[in-house]
Amino acid sequence: MSPSNDAHDRRVGRHKNLVGFELGDVHYALEIGRVREIIHPIPHVAIPHAPISVIGVADHRSAVVPVIDVRTRFGLRRVEPTRRTRWILVESKVGRVAFVVDCVTDVFGTHVDEQRAVPTLGVGDDARAILAVYSSHGRLVFVIDADRVAAVAADVDVSLGAALLENGGSSR
Repeated sequence: MSPSNDAHDRRVGRHKNLVGFELGDVHYALEIGRVREIIHPIPHVAIPHAPISVIGVADHRSAVVPVIDVRTRFGLRRVEPTRRTRWILVESKVGRVAFVVDCVTDVFGTHVDEQRAVPTLGVGDDARAILAVYSSHGRLVFVIDADRVAAVAADVDVSLGAALLENGGSSR
């Protein structure tokens, strides 16, 4: 097989299976099947005693959704939202959650020959929940495990959040 046919086969074998986003200078992605919607940030209320990375809950399409700051979930410092900040609404084992990311970059596909070994990044809550690593367009892209990232919202009292939203709690 000629090199040009091989390159063609790799392009044809790709299907758009990942949604890319950035946190600082690092490129991440989520499996597209887990992503329900990408939105601009909406008002939310803080929940007392929630984990630090759960910045609150929001009323999205009549559902109370926990909002997770992925930066703080990964041990990075929180930053003020910008015009590029987005929320990625994801289906997870704990239900629908919103992941706050610096920006959404693209929807793209990968090929098996672009996959790299997953590095060991830590244990317990400090682990970044990496499912796979790909080299795409000359950069490394870390595919994250939506369930592990969303797990911090499992103990959030959504009913308290719903009451705060109904009563016009302190929105941000």
